[in-house]
Amino acid sequence: MGTRPHEVGTRSPAGRPGAVPGFAIVLNGVAAVAYATFFLEHLLSPDLDVINGYVSELSAVDQPYDALYSGGDFVTGLLIIIVAATCLLTLRRRPWATAGWTLLMLFGVCAIGDAVFPLDCAPSLESRCALLERSENVSFSHEFHSVTSSAVVMFGVASLFTLSIAAHRYGWWPFLARWGWVLAALESAAGLATLLAMLLGQWLGIIQRIQIGILCLGLLVIGWALYTDWRAARSDRRRPGAEPGTGHEREEATP
Repeated sequence: MGTRPHEVGTRSPAGRPGAVPGFAIVLNGVAAVAYATFFLEHLLSPDLDVINGYVSELSAVDQPYDALYSGGDFVTGLLIIIVAATCLLTLRRRPWATAGWTLLMLFGVCAIGDAVFPLDCAPSLESRCALLERSENVSFSHEFHSVTSSAVVMFGVASLFTLSIAAHRYGWWPFLARWGWVLAALESAAGLATLLAMLLGQWLGIIQRIQIGILCLGLLVIGWALYTDWRAARSDRRRPGAEPGTGHEREEATP
């Protein structure tokens, strides 16, 4: 007797998208926490202006604990790539979902880019650094960091929006369907506020920190959506006579 599509491993034959292995959920949670290393600045980097200083200045090459902040970005990017790839390989393939996991993977790539291409120095702390930046006498890494930082927000927003659309369209991940688009909208609004702050020359630091905080929440929402399906699939496997991934008992064949 042949195997029906998506009936391999933890994939769902109908109704649900399937369930990822438990390790992917754990890695997603670790990634969300690692991306929030900027919360440590009050203890480790109190000299940086939280209101007006760039978050990226924490990981500038000449700053103390730069390896910690850059390491957080690198770990987040690497783990999110693993999580997104695992979702693509194990969950049901539907267009919006596939696009969402691909965009999340690109978010991870750009987070690694933030770590690999740090700023040379902190412009808000050092007038010499600010002058070098204005005269364009900084390294490629310093200049390219603005590209990776913008891209990580763009792909983060796009992945949340796309996965939210998938959740609504296919009836998957109720928690993500409810909160994913809200967080994506808030992140987009924060992005517009960042542009305004750059023109005004103030409040940029606090808005950036809000942006990163929203992205951390977005990762946690995605993780919870994956966890609920993993928990449901595990419950189905423990229930005798249950169809994997549906929560419904099989009908006994009549002789």
